[in-house]
This record gives sequence, C-alpha cells and structure tokens, in this order.
Amino acid sequence: MTPHFPAVTSDEVVKVLRKIGFELLRQSGTSHAIFKRASDKKRVNVPVHSGKIIKRRTLKSIMDCAGITVEEFDELRRR
Repeated sequence: MTPHFPAVTSDEVVKVLRKIGFELLRQSGTSHAIFKRASDKKRVNVPVHSGKIIKRRTLKSIMDCAGITVEEFDELRRR
C-alpha cells in the first residue's frame, strides 16, 4: 500500500518539525521559514503561506530533508 500524503498547511508542518527538535533559524520575508535541528545540523525550508495547503511534492521534500516518513509525519501530526 502506498502511503497517503496528508493535506496540511505550513502551520501543521511547523508543529511537527518543532516536535522532532527543529527550531526556527530565520525567515526569508513572509514566504519561507528555515528550520534547523542542532543535534544533526539538518535544515528544512518551509513555505509559509497562510491557510494554503502545501503541495505533495513540496511536503515530500520537507519530510525527506527532516528524515521522517509519511507514516511518522502523520503520527506526529495527530499527537
């Protein structure tokens, strides 16, 4: 079975990233936020557009950069 990509906004993505140890490094204008995890120096760029759903391909890229799977993302989102 292929994993189902959830339809999420940037706010939900940010909440999940914070749960796994990412902190806001800086924000580029009002459109992108850059998060960094100190433990392994990973960086993740998140598009910040109020209320808009993040596209699947972008969400997949965010999850790959953060080192989590769709199932892990969904689990963290529901907690």
